Amino acid sequence: MKLFSVLMGAAVAFVLTVPQIVCAADAAKPAFVIPHGTSDINKAIAGNYTLDPNHISVQARVSHLGFSISVFRFGTVEGKLSWDPANPAKDTLSTTVKTGSIETNVPNFATELSGAQYLDAAKYPDATFVSTAFHQTDATHGTVDGTFTLRGVTKPVTFEVTLVGAGPGFAGSPEMGHVIGVHAETKINPQDYAMSSFFVEPIALVIDTEFDRKAANNK
Repeated sequence: MKLFSVLMGAAVAFVLTVPQIVCAADAAKPAFVIPHGTSDINKAIAGNYTLDPNHISVQARVSHLGFSISVFRFGTVEGKLSWDPANPAKDTLSTTVKTGSIETNVPNFATELSGAQYLDAAKYPDATFVSTAFHQTDATHGTVDGTFTLRGVTKPVTFEVTLVGAGPGFAGSPEMGHVIGVHAETKINPQDYAMSSFFVEPIALVIDTEFDRKAANNK
């Protein structure tokens, strides 16, 4: 009987102690913080950033015979950004868009646009942009000069860039250290790139994306 009482006491003590140990362990963990970007570009530390495929929109806004603007989207994009907020003139950017990843609301039209008459994705699977110069105009705006290649033709273009937000990503996550989010726009002359005569008005390229720099322990 005495042994039973001892065992019961030990069991009760264990049950009462375990929640305290768990609570102490939880208290030792850093509180989860939902990140939020700011308009301070210096919050994004220097380093090599990769375009986030989960947060990318590349749109081509094309005149539909002068009646409206048709919006086409490209689903597969890759990019690298070398970034130093203290010296933007030294920054570099390179991106690649898979032309065959074009999307449209019109049934079966994406296949036609990928064909030889338009983007000719089989022959020219990539459209690329490579920066040649960064120019900061104020705290949240600037331009990026570079060369744009489409259908095997390379021409100079300039993107107008707006900082949307910058700063640390999800706190404590090894997957995301710092983030730069931007909105960028430019226009191209489709005839410069030997496009179909169907396209006569300038085409606006509109990009919204994030670039991520992985945490130090997971570069």
